[in-house]
Amino acid sequence: MDGALLALHNIHTYYGESHVLHGVSLTVGPGEAVALLGRNGAGKTTTIRTIIGFTPAREGTVRFRGQDVTRLAPHHIARLGVGLVPQGRRIFPDLTVIENLRLGERPQPGGWTLEKVFDYFPQLRARARLRGSALSGGEQQMLAIGRALMTNPVLLLMDEPSEGLSPLLVREIGRIISELKRERLAILLVEQNLPFALNVADRVYVMNKGQIVFSGTPAALAADEAVKHQFLGV
Repeated sequence: MDGALLALHNIHTYYGESHVLHGVSLTVGPGEAVALLGRNGAGKTTTIRTIIGFTPAREGTVRFRGQDVTRLAPHHIARLGVGLVPQGRRIFPDLTVIENLRLGERPQPGGWTLEKVFDYFPQLRARARLRGSALSGGEQQMLAIGRALMTNPVLLLMDEPSEGLSPLLVREIGRIISELKRERLAILLVEQNLPFALNVADRVYVMNKGQIVFSGTPAALAADEAVKHQFLGV
């Protein structure tokens, strides 16, 4: 995609000698929500780890805002404008909601502030002085999203945000993602929940055994019974 905000080209990533990603290429445009789907072990989280620099690619390039970030350290990539909502939330249970939110705070004129995050997540405002361990699973997911927003990213990486949540809370997370799209925030969403992903994404990729096996619109994937059956177990 010309003018892509994020572009992965022919990425090969390893854990030790284990070859996990095999020539992965994908793009995310400015203000676009893209879903990366696949079964457990398909390589989705490894793709996120490669982008953010936790597990750098051995071959291929990761470009963000036109800059080659393939070998940059994670904190440098974050400073360029990449926010991460990790799988399992990974909030700090002994810190309060406010302390969790302020951890990665990078103020910008007109950007995300504590007050703006609380406007998006009224539940967090009501629990601002509570420790992270006192929050429900859904509230912890909101806190993880809010913490990433406080870094004022232009691209948000979300790894399984619906995992372990009730259908009501999954709908709430979907509403939040739709709101963030209206803020022109680009999102790369790793998911196993197919209906949720198809509802919020502008484009989708399907991954299997470390390779992209489908790329297209949510409508095209919804209509492709063979891909859904073979690679998503639907």
